[in-house]
Amino acid sequence: MTIMAPSRTRRAPYAVGDLVTGTSYVAPEDRLREKPEEITGRVVQVGSGWDGIDAAKAYVWVRLESGRERQALIRDIRRVDP
Repeated sequence: MTIMAPSRTRRAPYAVGDLVTGTSYVAPEDRLREKPEEITGRVVQVGSGWDGIDAAKAYVWVRLESGRERQALIRDIRRVDP
Protein backbone atom coordinates (compact mmCIF):
# COMPACT_ATOMS: atom_id res chain seq x y z
CA MET A 1 0.00 0.00 0.00
CA THR A 2 1.37 3.40 -0.97
CA ILE A 3 0.57 6.38 1.20
CA MET A 4 0.56 9.60 -0.74
CA ALA A 5 1.61 12.82 0.89
CA PRO A 6 -1.00 15.56 0.82
CA SER A 7 -0.58 17.83 -2.17
CA ARG A 8 0.54 21.36 -1.52
CA THR A 9 -1.94 23.94 -2.68
CA ARG A 10 -0.42 27.21 -3.74
CA ARG A 11 -1.91 30.29 -2.17
CA ALA A 12 -3.19 33.23 -4.14
CA PRO A 13 -0.69 36.11 -4.27
CA TYR A 14 -3.26 38.45 -2.70
CA ALA A 15 -5.54 38.06 0.30
CA VAL A 16 -8.79 39.73 1.27
CA GLY A 17 -7.93 43.09 2.81
CA ASP A 18 -4.73 43.71 0.84
CA LEU A 19 -4.40 47.25 -0.50
CA VAL A 20 -3.65 47.09 -4.23
CA THR A 21 -3.29 49.42 -7.18
CA GLY A 22 -3.29 48.84 -10.92
CA THR A 23 -5.69 48.62 -13.86
CA SER A 24 -9.22 47.25 -13.77
CA TYR A 25 -10.27 44.47 -16.11
CA VAL A 26 -13.04 44.84 -18.66
CA ALA A 27 -13.97 41.87 -20.84
CA PRO A 28 -13.30 42.51 -24.55
CA GLU A 29 -17.00 42.27 -25.41
CA ASP A 30 -17.79 45.07 -22.91
CA ARG A 31 -15.11 47.54 -24.03
CA LEU A 32 -17.46 49.53 -26.28
CA ARG A 33 -19.33 50.76 -23.21
CA GLU A 34 -16.67 50.53 -20.50
CA LYS A 35 -12.90 51.11 -20.44
CA PRO A 36 -10.22 49.78 -18.08
CA GLU A 37 -9.24 52.36 -15.47
CA GLU A 38 -6.53 52.96 -12.89
CA ILE A 39 -7.76 51.71 -9.52
CA THR A 40 -6.62 51.59 -5.89
CA GLY A 41 -8.54 49.74 -3.22
CA ARG A 42 -8.84 46.72 -0.94
CA VAL A 43 -9.17 43.14 -2.20
CA VAL A 44 -12.63 41.88 -1.22
CA GLN A 45 -12.68 38.58 -3.13
CA VAL A 46 -10.05 36.34 -4.71
CA GLY A 47 -11.29 34.77 -7.93
CA SER A 48 -10.27 31.66 -9.81
CA GLY A 49 -7.32 30.91 -12.04
CA TRP A 50 -4.43 31.82 -9.78
CA ASP A 51 -3.28 28.22 -9.16
CA GLY A 52 -2.05 27.62 -12.70
CA ILE A 53 -5.33 26.85 -14.43
CA ASP A 54 -6.30 29.76 -16.63
CA ALA A 55 -3.57 31.74 -14.86
CA ALA A 56 -3.76 34.45 -17.52
CA LYS A 57 -7.30 35.15 -16.31
CA ALA A 58 -6.62 35.00 -12.53
CA TYR A 59 -8.51 37.84 -10.90
CA VAL A 60 -9.57 39.59 -7.72
CA TRP A 61 -12.39 41.98 -6.88
CA VAL A 62 -11.25 45.33 -5.48
CA ARG A 63 -13.45 47.73 -3.48
CA LEU A 64 -12.65 51.34 -4.32
CA GLU A 65 -12.87 54.24 -1.87
CA SER A 66 -16.19 55.19 -3.51
CA GLY A 67 -17.64 51.81 -2.46
CA ARG A 68 -17.78 50.50 -6.04
CA GLU A 69 -16.10 47.20 -6.81
CA ARG A 70 -14.00 46.48 -9.87
CA GLN A 71 -12.52 43.27 -11.20
CA ALA A 72 -8.76 43.23 -11.84
CA LEU A 73 -6.46 40.60 -13.27
CA ILE A 74 -3.76 39.62 -10.82
CA ARG A 75 -1.09 40.34 -13.43
CA ASP A 76 -2.36 43.96 -13.71
CA ILE A 77 -2.17 44.93 -10.03
CA ARG A 78 0.43 45.22 -7.28
CA ARG A 79 0.29 45.45 -3.50
CA VAL A 80 0.61 48.92 -1.96
CA ASP A 81 2.76 49.09 1.16
CA PRO A 82 0.93 50.90 3.97
